[in-house]
Amino acid sequence: MAEQTAGGTTLVEPKVTIEAPRASRKLEGTLYRGSTGMWSWVLHRITGVAIYFFLLVHILDTALVRLSPEAYNAVIGTYKTPIMNLGEIALVMAIVFHALNGLRIILVDFWSKGPRYQRAMFWIVMVVWAVLIAGFLPRQLMNLVADFQ
Repeated sequence: MAEQTAGGTTLVEPKVTIEAPRASRKLEGTLYRGSTGMWSWVLHRITGVAIYFFLLVHILDTALVRLSPEAYNAVIGTYKTPIMNLGEIALVMAIVFHALNGLRIILVDFWSKGPRYQRAMFWIVMVVWAVLIAGFLPRQLMNLVADFQ
């Protein structure tokens, strides 16, 4: 916009203020928003890596039987401890979650309504996981108590 003055023409910038949109003051989760999809993704990766390392150790300790049966028996003997019993509980919990969540991921990817229902399917996975673990846990805890006696 030009303005006439005694000495000539000068440019005058129009005074326009643009307000930035206000950020929501509601904090949700972490930097990544903390929704069920993110936590499902994180848990799926953690359980997958844990299962991978278990399988690696399992293959290595089973291979010991061909090298030295005495070494194999010694390693297997260390597995019969309360701490390893807790590890078995954690392993079963990880495998069951990973399997159920894997089925949920397949549904999200290949079912046309999967993305719309992914949050509900996550909670269904958690309920089914809890029911299955509740069926497994009493027997395993009895083994744990027997290890202390």
